[in-house]
Amino acid sequence: MEQRSIVFLTGAGISAESGINTFRSAGGLWETYSIDEVCTPEAFRRNRKFVLEFYNKRRAELHDKLPNPAHRMIAALEKDYGSRIINITQNIDDLFEKAGCSAVMHLHGELTKARCEFCGHTWHIGYKAIYGDEQCPDCGNHKTRHHVVMFHEEAPLYWLLYATIDRLFATESMLVVIGTSGQVLPVELFARAAPVSILNNLDPEPAIDDRVFTHVFYEKAGVASARIDTLCREYLEL
Repeated sequence: MEQRSIVFLTGAGISAESGINTFRSAGGLWETYSIDEVCTPEAFRRNRKFVLEFYNKRRAELHDKLPNPAHRMIAALEKDYGSRIINITQNIDDLFEKAGCSAVMHLHGELTKARCEFCGHTWHIGYKAIYGDEQCPDCGNHKTRHHVVMFHEEAPLYWLLYATIDRLFATESMLVVIGTSGQVLPVELFARAAPVSILNNLDPEPAIDDRVFTHVFYEKAGVASARIDTLCREYLEL
């Protein structure tokens, strides 16, 4: 049998206490912006400049944001256990990278990257604005967009997510879910596939049946991180 691993699946809640606006919570971005105006392929075709500006603002906001104890906890586990720590996030920010994580699976893309609309090549741009006519360093064309998966677009990494979840039971690995509403991914179904699982959200979520999780912490991720770290290390050392 393969060595057991820890699979982290994180959402906006893990970055909220670092000062990054969430989308779905009270006071979140979807109360200020309409999804249909800024986060669909149709909106992008209708008003390319407006959508690019929306993501330019989100990217600029990242510049001075710092990882919190929950990001640093996962980075420390990765440093100590290497590939046995599988870090999957729904977030498009770069706080895991700032914390020192080197292997992050961004399911929904990354704000700090641009993507060529001709060849699909992605490249790092940091916190710069995208105007849409930047030259692709790979194919040379001049039609560029944000590297973020919008609603109704295919998420290319989902196949890898589900392949990872399929391995949870076979490898007796632990699932740790932090800061997600459960409205996008069926996290409670994932928890049923894991022999041991942890849920950490600020509050209970209607879309998640917490009874299927082994450990449940309703508090800020930074507060719960010390106990989660202990549980993970104990499980990996068994």
